[in-house]
Order: sequence, then structure tokens, then C-alpha cells
Amino acid sequence: MSTAQGARARARTEITAAIKDEARRQLAAEGAAKLSLRAVARALGMVSSALYRYFPSRDELLTALIIDAYDSLGAAAEAAHDAVAEAGPLHRWTTVCEAVRAWALAHPHEYALLYGSPVPGYNAPQSTVPAASRVGLLLIGIARDAHRGGHLAAPALPAELRPEAARMTADLAPDLPPEAVAALVAAWAQLYGLVGFEVFGQFHRLVEDREPFFRQAAARLARGVGLTS
Repeated sequence: MSTAQGARARARTEITAAIKDEARRQLAAEGAAKLSLRAVARALGMVSSALYRYFPSRDELLTALIIDAYDSLGAAAEAAHDAVAEAGPLHRWTTVCEAVRAWALAHPHEYALLYGSPVPGYNAPQSTVPAASRVGLLLIGIARDAHRGGHLAAPALPAELRPEAARMTADLAPDLPPEAVAALVAAWAQLYGLVGFEVFGQFHRLVEDREPFFRQAAARLARGVGLTS
């Protein structure tokens, strides 16, 4: 790459980052539904036509912000897990859950973009799936290691749920019992429900000492999946 090409690439990277930073500021101030490319361009002193060369539409900018947020959340969870990788499955599970909570509390507006109210007129494309899957795959990996080590006591599965559990197992983790996979999907949803209640204020005047409350709730989710000490 020539010197000129390298300078252009660096400039594009810097401008792209500045656009995203301003968009995040607007998310915090106005919410995702009011995100406007024209407003972002105006705040950066750019003409709209120049910004469109980086993000041709609001939806493409939203998609970039969503992927960045999912990747940031996933990286935080993976780093926390790596620090306790030699621990037992229960401890690894609760560590990942606590990392998700910590990230959400530190990035409430980005968490709202991922797990808050849907943005009117926006449908997340398939390109968001790999980043969105990082935490879920981490939890599946913990269950997989527990299963291999004889520390997964899969819960009972009602007969009416078995066909759906079998489908989810084929899609997500064919090497795990369907009972465990169904419980994993439920636990994943409940994890984000717990975090969302705290981030969005539903625990106000209901749960005051929230850290130990969350830790115990996360441990109960692990036991519901069938993780044992």
C-alpha cells in the first residue's frame, strides 16, 4: 500500500470512528428511534452527502453500532471467562453473567440499543448474528465442558417441548442433551431479563442490594441448566 493510500485508509477509519461516536452520543440523548444521519453530519460539521459515503443509510449506521455493541459485550464476557477458565462450571457461568451485568451498567444506552424497545422500521440483518452470539456461545461452551466432565445433570423435559428442544439442539449444540439446550435458551433469555430490569430501573425500591441478588439469581439459572459443582 502506498503512503497516500495508507493516509486515506487512516483518514477513513478516523472519520468512521467519529461518526459512530457522535451517533452513540445521540443515542444517549435522543434514543435510537430518533437517530438521524443529517443530525450526525451537522454535529460533525460535515455535509450529509459526505457522510453518506461512509454510511449510505440510517439502518447501515445502526447496524454498525449494534455489531460494535455486541462485540464489546462479547469481548467483556470472554475476558472475564478467560480469567477463571480453570474454575468449575458454576463459577465460570456466574462470572460470565456478572460480566454481562457490569458491561450493561457501564453502557446502558448501548444495552438499550441491543435489548430495549425495537427501533421502528429497522430489522437487524444477518450480519449482526455472529457478534450477537458471542455470549450465548460462551455459555453453551461452559455447559459443553460440564457435560464432558460429568457435571451436567440435565433437567427433565416435558414431552410437549421435546420436538422444539430437538430442533434447537440440532441448530445450537448437537453434542448436548436436548433437555440442557432448552434450559440454556431459557436461562439466556432470563439473564438478559434480569440485567434489563436493573438497567431500565424496574428494580427501583424493590431490590436495593443488587449485586448479591444478581449473583444468586445467576447461580440459580446455572442450576436450572443442570450445572453442578
